[in-house]
Amino acid sequence: MRMGVIDVGSNTVHLLVVDAFWGAHPIPASKHKVDLRLFDHMDADGIISDEGAERLLGFVRECLEVADDYGVESLMGFATSAIRESPNGDAILERVRVETGVELKVLSGADESRLTFLAARRWHGWSAGRILLVDIGGGSLELASGIDEDPDVALSLPLGAGRITRDHLPGDPPKPAQIKKVRKMVRTEIARVVRDLNKVGEPDLYVGTSKTIRSLARLTGAAPSTEGIYTRRVLRRDALKEMLPQLAAMPQGKRAELPGVSVTRSRQVLGGAMVIEAAMDLLGIEELVVCPWALREGVILQELDLIPAP
Repeated sequence: MRMGVIDVGSNTVHLLVVDAFWGAHPIPASKHKVDLRLFDHMDADGIISDEGAERLLGFVRECLEVADDYGVESLMGFATSAIRESPNGDAILERVRVETGVELKVLSGADESRLTFLAARRWHGWSAGRILLVDIGGGSLELASGIDEDPDVALSLPLGAGRITRDHLPGDPPKPAQIKKVRKMVRTEIARVVRDLNKVGEPDLYVGTSKTIRSLARLTGAAPSTEGIYTRRVLRRDALKEMLPQLAAMPQGKRAELPGVSVTRSRQVLGGAMVIEAAMDLLGIEELVVCPWALREGVILQELDLIPAP
């Protein structure tokens, strides 16, 4: 069966088309995305502008055309923190449903964490033992730990790379005093949940997912994407810590010239790096193994589990 999933994130909106069958892993058939950046379309109260709503509607319509072109039988969609936290998020989703027929389900932060963990577990397998997951998006940081497919603890913190940049790192580059303040704030937030993660057991494998973590791994020496998804990639804390002062001193234009950093993510890569370095430090993580599967794959895998065996 050919399935499609629309992922309305805080930075980008994706359509992933996969060939999916009971008992098999989903095989990507097509990808389609737009850098919508819903956070940039929000006012101080979190209300999404008419322009942001129109751009989202336009993309969903594009997704329907792409899905038809690729013969998608089942199309589903979900939205994460930007829509979840916006006062007019529900109204926008209702408009999308009425005008396109696509119902976008709003995932809670805990569900984001849980489904991303499911994807990491399926990718790395049972032999990985207890996994501790670190995932960062535009709006939130997800942390989860567990020995099974459903984690023992699944957390979501408002420490996304886009949110940190928009709310706390103005300037290009930010001033040292701003960076120092953000560092303290981020570490305070993460420190509050360290015990929740530690008390469920010591991990055997530390896993990182998300575009930001892949970019940071590439920046610190990991193989480029051209070498394929099965190439082992890691993000080391010591390398990330060494790189942070350089990122902090660079203007956005210079960051965009670095390997693995796109123009659209060059502004927020510093905020993401600060959050990930803090999480790795406070949780005692020396090395994150980069997992190519994340939330979208977790949503698809959960749906596949509902398909009856032939």
